[in-house]
Amino acid sequence: MKILLFCAKGFEMMEMAPFIDIFGWDRTYNNGAIEVLTCGFNKEVTSTFNVHLMVDVLIDQIKTDDYAALVIPGGFETYGFYEEAYDDKFLCLIREFNEQNKLIASVCVGALPIGKSGILKGKNATTYQLMGSNRQKQLAEFGATIINQPVVVSNNIITSWCPQTATDVAFNLLEKLRSKQDADNVRNIMGY
Repeated sequence: MKILLFCAKGFEMMEMAPFIDIFGWDRTYNNGAIEVLTCGFNKEVTSTFNVHLMVDVLIDQIKTDDYAALVIPGGFETYGFYEEAYDDKFLCLIREFNEQNKLIASVCVGALPIGKSGILKGKNATTYQLMGSNRQKQLAEFGATIINQPVVVSNNIITSWCPQTATDVAFNLLEKLRSKQDADNVRNIMGY
């Protein structure tokens, strides 16, 4: 089984890393077999704070049938996050995952491209809640019903507040793809 971890330009490393670690611990110590593949528009993606990452696959190579879930870390507008996160090619990919009822998980403003894709209309969701709740207002403009909770699950879509919630989202995704027992075991051996 594979997860696609989409890294738009300006993504936050802290919002991406828990998925690599938690699913890595699951493979190494919990007999898990879920592979996490990073994806971007370009082979090298520059994150928030100018850290460079070489991704596994490019967006043009993606076949949604090959993946069980899509993960979208958020990022900073000042580092160009929305240039790629709002690109039509990525919004179409989000819709494809949703049409196949595959899991879509986001951290922080990673919920905004999900909202912009149109699939959150009338669904409960959340996003970055600090600094005047401006990002939550944007998500509401896309038709989402804002729920003021750290992590919100609406059918196949997981959204969350801020970088601090990335670990919770990753464990939630592991639980949905494997089991509560498997997720709890990884929590335990990681010290959570």
